[in-house]
Amino acid sequence: MTNQEILEIFKKTKALLEGHFLLTSGKHSNKYFQCAQVLQYPEYLNKICTLIYEYFKLFEIDTVISPAIGGICVGQEVGRLLNKRFIFAEREDKEMTLRRGFTLSPGEKVLVCEDVITTGGSVFEVIKIVKSYGAEVVGVASIVDRSNGTVKFESPQFSALTLEVIIYPPDDCPLCKENIPLMKPGSRKKF
Repeated sequence: MTNQEILEIFKKTKALLEGHFLLTSGKHSNKYFQCAQVLQYPEYLNKICTLIYEYFKLFEIDTVISPAIGGICVGQEVGRLLNKRFIFAEREDKEMTLRRGFTLSPGEKVLVCEDVITTGGSVFEVIKIVKSYGAEVVGVASIVDRSNGTVKFESPQFSALTLEVIIYPPDDCPLCKENIPLMKPGSRKKF
């Protein structure tokens, strides 16, 4: 699938929103990827995650991990395609952690899967968790890389859709200056 074909899926499912958005990073943007709108359809979930699977299928992977909540569908499907265990990290007192009895072992080979990468904040937090257990991050995957590849991880990385979407610091946002209402449609509220 090409970037354009994936973008068409996002448009068809109304997952690519336009307006004035507060991102989880605290920055503002005129575009927002609501991946849940795409991932609710098994056909699209499978097609997009198959691209991730194809990239990582020859890597030595023991476990797939995702940050909750956005990355869970992606990680679960990639884990299923790879026939590997899937776990997720979630926030507890504003800190990403493993709960629900999930754990990793020293030397375990782990693939991190996310829905959207903007600054990479949640992925970096998950990488820190993986390393704290002595496990090894063998790769990072996402459905969308909004940074157009400018966010770099220390492992091989792959995104099904890579493009540059403009982001603004909140104190210098032209959308704020135009008094366009600010929205936060994601899973983590930051108001």
